[in-house]
Amino acid sequence: MPSFFSRLKGAASAPAQVKSSRTAALFSVGLPGLMRPQPRHVSELVRQGYEQNPIVFRSVRMIAEAVASVPWLAYENGVETPDHPLLVLLANPNPAQSSTSFLEMLVSNLLLFGNAYVEGVSLDGQLRELHGLRPDRMSIVPGPNGWPAAFEYRVGAERIRFAAGDSGAILHFKIFAPLDDHYGVSPLAAAETALDIHNAAGVWNRALLENAARPSGALVYAGPEGATLSDEQFDRLKSELDESFSGARNAGRPLLLEGGLDWKALSLTPKDMDFIEAKAAAAREIALALGVPPLVLGLPGDNTFSNYQEANRAFWRQTVLPFASRLQAGFQSGFQSWQSGDFPQLELRLDTDRIDALASERAAEWARVTSASFLTDDEKREAVGYGPRPPRQANP
Repeated sequence: MPSFFSRLKGAASAPAQVKSSRTAALFSVGLPGLMRPQPRHVSELVRQGYEQNPIVFRSVRMIAEAVASVPWLAYENGVETPDHPLLVLLANPNPAQSSTSFLEMLVSNLLLFGNAYVEGVSLDGQLRELHGLRPDRMSIVPGPNGWPAAFEYRVGAERIRFAAGDSGAILHFKIFAPLDDHYGVSPLAAAETALDIHNAAGVWNRALLENAARPSGALVYAGPEGATLSDEQFDRLKSELDESFSGARNAGRPLLLEGGLDWKALSLTPKDMDFIEAKAAAAREIALALGVPPLVLGLPGDNTFSNYQEANRAFWRQTVLPFASRLQAGFQSGFQSWQSGDFPQLELRLDTDRIDALASERAAEWARVTSASFLTDDEKREAVGYGPRPPRQANP
């Protein structure tokens, strides 16, 4: 597939050799040219999760904010270039967004939809802006060889088609989906059952509070043997219960019984249903599916870390940095494709030395390297990610 940044190259390039996979066409039989929308149930998962579930909302926000705070470094032919054009562009991707909000949006889309899309806007052959697009509005159009031939973005009745590699090409980030050739899988799909349990528990809890925070009971008719309430009596009794004894406003109101009616409280309690533990277990499963240690979120149980600092370091090492590296690799690959010929080789790195959560690890590593007497100063600098010490200039 042509590079996202290939349209930025001003000079004409020689035609590339056409290469094709022998197996690529197998999964595109009957599909070329037909739009493949993202599965609809993903949008419903996002609605039930991010918009209605506090565990999902907080987990996604924590990861997105942490990834957006990681500093990036750019190197050309091994030399650090702080003012590299890609870093300058990422620092101010478009007039409506800052670098932080732009990266937060990309990470949130990846966590919720399993996909994230970026549109590049160029002027005079130079990339000037980056815009994030909503995944639920994007559809992929497969080509004859199975790879995306175009991306179609829709807003209401409007349709915009971006040809892959054209001046409006799309950069597509996705989480690996073993059963889908074009779209990534949403982490919420793995936690769908736990999400349903946690949301249902919240609804049940609210209903319990609205009914005076007591489990319901039963009205038993103790009239003459064989006698039953008439339809009119039954409807009247049901209406009076709904109007006069249900809801938070009627909590604690005494129930007046007549005509042989007797109130029997049900013995089934939230404790008998193991309600609290089921909700806590569902919350832990949701957090783990998204990659946040339960201890960091303050969830009870299954805290395998000895303290919060250890759990926080695991959160950064196992979740935040891999997500940052995923974004970094995508932008680097596209920019490297643009830099052909005599252009310097670009390498993007994460500046982990400026991450406060990993300060203790960094201090321990520096102490070990400093105490290694068999290493030279330049070897020690290389071991901790720095280049050789620059030579001293002689005094005039």
